[in-house]
Amino acid sequence: MSNFKRNFHLLFERPHQPVFIAKGPKKTAFKVCEEYLKVNPRYKCLGVSHCNSFDKNAEELVEVKRTPIPSFDEILELKRDENFSLFIPKHRRLAGKLIDIFWNMPDLDHLLFTAMCARDCLNPYLFHYALTVAMLHRPDTKDMAVPTFVEFFPDKFVDAKALAELKDQAILISENSRKPIEVTEEVSDKEVEHRLMYFREDMGVNLHHWHWHLVYPHGTSDLEDKTEAQVEATKKIVDKDRRGELFYYMHQQVIARYNYERLCNDLKKTKKLDWTKEIEEAYFPKLGTLKTGMSYAARVANQKFQDLDREEDKRYVDELKKWSDQIYAAIHHGSVIDERGCLISLTESKGIDILGNIIESSALSHNRTLYGDLHNTGHDFIGNIHDPDNRHLKSLGVMGDSAMAMRDPVFYRWHTYIDDMFQEYKATLPRYSESQLNYPGITVSAIEVQSHQSPNNTFSTFWQKTDLDLSKGLDFDTKGPIYWRFKHLQHQPFTYKITVNNHSNSNKKGTCRIFLAPKYDETGKPWSFRDQKIMFIELDKFTIDLERGQKIYSREDHESTVTISFEKTFRKFQEEESSAEFNFCGCGWPHHMLIPKGTPEGFASQLFVMISNYEDDKVAEELGETCNDAGSYCGIKNKMYPDRRAMGYPFDRLPRNGVDTLQEFLTPNMRVQDVTIKFSDRIDIHGPVN
Repeated sequence: MSNFKRNFHLLFERPHQPVFIAKGPKKTAFKVCEEYLKVNPRYKCLGVSHCNSFDKNAEELVEVKRTPIPSFDEILELKRDENFSLFIPKHRRLAGKLIDIFWNMPDLDHLLFTAMCARDCLNPYLFHYALTVAMLHRPDTKDMAVPTFVEFFPDKFVDAKALAELKDQAILISENSRKPIEVTEEVSDKEVEHRLMYFREDMGVNLHHWHWHLVYPHGTSDLEDKTEAQVEATKKIVDKDRRGELFYYMHQQVIARYNYERLCNDLKKTKKLDWTKEIEEAYFPKLGTLKTGMSYAARVANQKFQDLDREEDKRYVDELKKWSDQIYAAIHHGSVIDERGCLISLTESKGIDILGNIIESSALSHNRTLYGDLHNTGHDFIGNIHDPDNRHLKSLGVMGDSAMAMRDPVFYRWHTYIDDMFQEYKATLPRYSESQLNYPGITVSAIEVQSHQSPNNTFSTFWQKTDLDLSKGLDFDTKGPIYWRFKHLQHQPFTYKITVNNHSNSNKKGTCRIFLAPKYDETGKPWSFRDQKIMFIELDKFTIDLERGQKIYSREDHESTVTISFEKTFRKFQEEESSAEFNFCGCGWPHHMLIPKGTPEGFASQLFVMISNYEDDKVAEELGETCNDAGSYCGIKNKMYPDRRAMGYPFDRLPRNGVDTLQEFLTPNMRVQDVTIKFSDRIDIHGPVN
């Protein structure tokens, strides 16, 4: 099994070099055969023997067991030098076909040989996505760690100037003399949106979005073309517990976090996108692909949605209004219409999940004909807004790529539009009564945040610089690591101290829910509860054993069930590792972005703690030993979502009558503590990621 792991990993490394070029620390090349050359005709002139002796530096030649190869004919229509986008229907269909091929391989021998032959003839981004999704979900590859995307496609995260310097260093400077490449940030005071570049262009934030869509893919190829067995296989990949609700909640939290950061930077909350009007914001990504030299398209200010008339991507702006109107009609009627014309109720417990799958338009949508492809089409329009009819032959903007979309300010405007639909539905639900919020006998009497070298109830943030080895994504022999030094936000470690009184006659069990929100709105005034409730960002959620009487409970920030550690976010693959759960653990909000930036003078915020009744929260299965360190945004691998309550509870619905402020919303099992987020404009050096 260890050789299989290593060999699969080598297929990801240096994605634009053929498999018969040595890769990895042992300088390993794959031995190719006639079947390989049949699907890779550009190497046919070399012949089998010449391919297998091509790289004189190869120290090990791996011979993969030969098995029958399926046809890749239609999948080959996406050229190797094109950008791949999950938001383009044809690309999504091709990805689905390739996922199906990898998923249906009967064993690891068939999978490895098929992947080896497919790797060098197919689009590398498509290949990486499909193989990763298949490996994340196949039972026999669940213990194979999937490497982080930045490790092999640094051009999606590192600007072209830095990549050029990395290449120069690899060629001209010996390994022992190299220093990390660091590019000065290009920020203009004339563009206020540049204040948020540290958030939008943070690698961990963008990797989170990419990995979430790997764990929760839109779907494989069209279900109507499949046998009953194939449909069931597809459902194993797509139909995860509360998947549609997770689409809603993860993106809602991203918008809340982004708006929090905007307030910290003296900016107003992001505006909902109106696609009938011009988009005010421009965006220039300054990114280019290593192999082709093509840059990702910029969007100048004041561009507007237009019908797309590209060769294999034809879309009409009017469809957005038609689909939106149908979705709003379903929300107001309390039911959706499926493909057979039957009504499906948007119930209290299932409605948000149904809507999430319809709005994203995953394979689980009840009626794509009626409700369309809203979320994906919006991304597609924006990603091609610079060249809607392809007359300039210009490739995608970053909104067309799930690994890069969060870099663009308009991502948050589009998702604010999407989130407003979900909020419209939430407004139709019964409001939580006091009895649905309270936990009789339990009182949260005090909250305190303790952080090293900071006053109590103060979160301290600062800049940090970290070195990341990008050598495995560079398509030339680097002879050792090539480090890129990037700057990111970080916070001082801290501890929650929560004082709880259990007034009952027995020990109890609860769920501790911790949220944070700005204390004041954009105008500097206290929030109305209706507006503040969607500004709360989840920091942690965990089970707590409540002993009789009063007790102080401690919780460290690194234990958060929202985030994954810095090391897991940027983790390098190690051949000897065998963690069966890293793949899902790779999905999670980056821990270094847990706390918003704050301000030098201290940004006033409110820390909310609630302890709810575990008997009302628990699900009907145990987590066991599975990975659950970022379950709030990513769920739990092969398990039910670890909380029976609605995601975002207790802030997911309108308040009960008579509640206008946060203080009026509280019940005895809740407490709010005023806290401050203080930013220090200093830089700490972290060093290389191990």
